[in-house]
Amino acid sequence: MEKIKVGFLGCGNIGCGVYKLLETYGKEMERNEGVAFQVEKILVRSLNKKRNWDVPAALFTDNAQDVLDNDQIDIVMEFMGGEQPAASYMIRALEKGKTVVTANKMALASHWDEIVSAAREHGAGLYYEASVCGAIPIIRAMNESLQANRISSVMGIINGTTNYILTRMSREGAAYEDVLADAQRLGLAEPDPTADVEGYDAAYKLSILSTLAFHRHVPVEKIYREGITGVTALDVACGREFGLTLKLLAVAKQEDGKIQARVHPTFVPDSHPLAGVSDAFNAVYVDGHACGEMMFYGRGAGDMPTASALVSDLVKAARAKRHQLPAVGDEPCVMADDWSCVHFVRMRAKDEPGVLALVSGKFAEHGVSISSMVQKGDRDERGYVQLIFLTHKASERAVRCALSQMDGSRVSSGSVIRVEGF
Repeated sequence: MEKIKVGFLGCGNIGCGVYKLLETYGKEMERNEGVAFQVEKILVRSLNKKRNWDVPAALFTDNAQDVLDNDQIDIVMEFMGGEQPAASYMIRALEKGKTVVTANKMALASHWDEIVSAAREHGAGLYYEASVCGAIPIIRAMNESLQANRISSVMGIINGTTNYILTRMSREGAAYEDVLADAQRLGLAEPDPTADVEGYDAAYKLSILSTLAFHRHVPVEKIYREGITGVTALDVACGREFGLTLKLLAVAKQEDGKIQARVHPTFVPDSHPLAGVSDAFNAVYVDGHACGEMMFYGRGAGDMPTASALVSDLVKAARAKRHQLPAVGDEPCVMADDWSCVHFVRMRAKDEPGVLALVSGKFAEHGVSISSMVQKGDRDERGYVQLIFLTHKASERAVRCALSQMDGSRVSSGSVIRVEGF
C-alpha cells in the first residue's frame, strides 16, 4: 500500500495529538480505510522544545520551505494557529497543488476568499472540519448532509470557555471575575482571555458556519460582536426567574434576502435544547426547510477532540478522487443592520409615581410591546428599585432608541440582553 506523505506546520499540543493518533491508530486505519500515512517533515519554531509525544527529532525543521516546497509531500496539515504566517503558508501550499488540512478558524475566516480561490485555481483540497467545534462534524453536515435544505438559521454555543463561565455563574450565582480566575487556573481560559470572552473566537467560527449555511461569504468583520465581560450575576439570576438560561450565542439568520450574523450574550428558554449545553461543551442548532430543527453536540475543543477531526479530514482528503470545495456564490452578501427578537431589559428606576408610565410610554412610542415586568428586591438608599422587563419581539434599534430617550434622572438602563429560541 502506497503511503501518503504528510507535512506538518506546527507541532504543539494539537500537532502532537495528530501525530499520536497516526502512530497508535495508523495500522487500524490502514485496514479500515485503505490509506496509510507517513509524516515526512514538521515545521517548528524551536527544534529543541520538549513535546507532549515522542516525535523523532529528524522530522523537525525550522525552515518552512522544507514543508511547503517539498515535492514528496502530498498533504500539509496546519496547526500553527493565529492569522499569520499560517494563512500565507496555507495559500503557498495550495498554490503548489498540495491539499491543506487545518483547524485554524482565524486564518480561514480572515482570508477566506484568498484561501478558497488558491485551492480552486490549483485543483488542491481544502479541509477544515476542526476549525469549528472540534470533533463535532458540523462542517461535514453543512457541506454534505444538508445540501437539499435551505438553511434559515444557525444558532450555536461555539466557545467552550465562555460556556463554562456562564454555566458556573448560573449554577452557583458566582461573579464573572471569580469564575474567570478559576477557569484560568484550570487551563480552560488563556492568561489573556480576550479572544474568548469578547467573542472574537466565536465570530471567526460563525463567519465560516454562516458562509456555508447561506452559500454567500459572510466576512468576519461584518459580524456584530459583544462579549460576556459585562454580564452580572444579577442578570443571570433574573433570567432564571423568567425561565431563561444565559449563553454566549452565535446567531446567523437569513431573512428577506439579508443575512444577520451576531455573537452576543443571549437568553434561551430553559426548554430549548441549547439551554442544557453545560460546561465546556459546544452545540450547533440548525433549522432547514426540509430537515427541520436539529442539534449537533459534543466537545468543541481540546487537543484530542480537535486531533480526531483533523485525522478524519486527512483520511477523507487521501481517499478523495475529486476535492469538494465550499459551494459559495459570488454574489455580494447583504447584511442586515437591524433585527427583531425578544429583549431582556434590566434598569434602575425611581420608586415614585409615574415612572412605569414613563418607561412603558417610551417603549410604546417606538413600537416596543412589553410582555412582562417584575420588580427585583426593595428600594435602595437612594430610592431606586430594579425593574426587569421582557418585551415581545421588537426591533433592536427601536429598543435602543426607546432606552436612550428615557429621563436619565429617573431611569437608568442596566442591561439589555437578547432572547432567542421562542
